[in-house]
Amino acid sequence: MEINGLPLHALVIHGAVVLGPLAGLLALVYVVPRGREWARWPMVGAALVAAGFVVAAYLSGRDLLDSNPALGQLPAVATHEDRAGLALWVTLVFAVLAVVVGLAHRHLEGPVRLLGSLLLAVAALATIVAVVLTGDAGAEAVWGGR
Repeated sequence: MEINGLPLHALVIHGAVVLGPLAGLLALVYVVPRGREWARWPMVGAALVAAGFVVAAYLSGRDLLDSNPALGQLPAVATHEDRAGLALWVTLVFAVLAVVVGLAHRHLEGPVRLLGSLLLAVAALATIVAVVLTGDAGAEAVWGGR
């Protein structure tokens, strides 16, 4: 997958690296009662768009490795690939939780709201960490030896 000769992966990773942590931060604002109303819809939207970018980055990265098998033999690329698989699933779980909690916002009360907020916060933190570590491994794979 290319656009004007540039691998699509090199383009879509920027959306994943920026929007994944941003969505996670919005979710952390959402779980604080004062920020709940303000952050609700931006969190849901950012989580969905971030998940789309992470899926696109994962698929375009797979395509890049399939078209250049020698890349997969590099240790830094293997680390990036391993972390990308984790980041994909963590981000998808986070996006589902963000949508469910965001849509059920007014119906969640008491312990259910607390549990939803706790799960959302854990998934948000996991997404931030997974995306940052994956991006760091990718940067190391590309720029590490220079």
